[in-house]
Amino acid sequence: MGKYTTLSTAINDLTNKGYTYNFNMKEDFIECPEKHCQLKPEEFEIDEKYRFQEMSDVDNESVLYAISSTDGKVRGLLVNAYGIYADYASFKLVQKLNRPGR
Repeated sequence: MGKYTTLSTAINDLTNKGYTYNFNMKEDFIECPEKHCQLKPEEFEIDEKYRFQEMSDVDNESVLYAISSTDGKVRGLLVNAYGIYADYASFKLVQKLNRPGR
């Protein structure tokens, strides 16, 4: 963590590295609307993870995840407000997202 200074810089760089899809978090899985797929925690790996905090608002934190499906067919990004996902995501999904990147 700490490689990027802004969320937008990280998104641009990771997109250039092949993380071209966008993931959304649901209760028990992440989904990729562009590929019409849903990935359960055992079906994806977190390759990289970065946390960002706006200096003007200490309560405004985001986490960027670079994710690959275990079959290698889908690589994309998930941006999430830090801490909010714990309210509605399953325990298994929260555990997966809290692990360090590869």
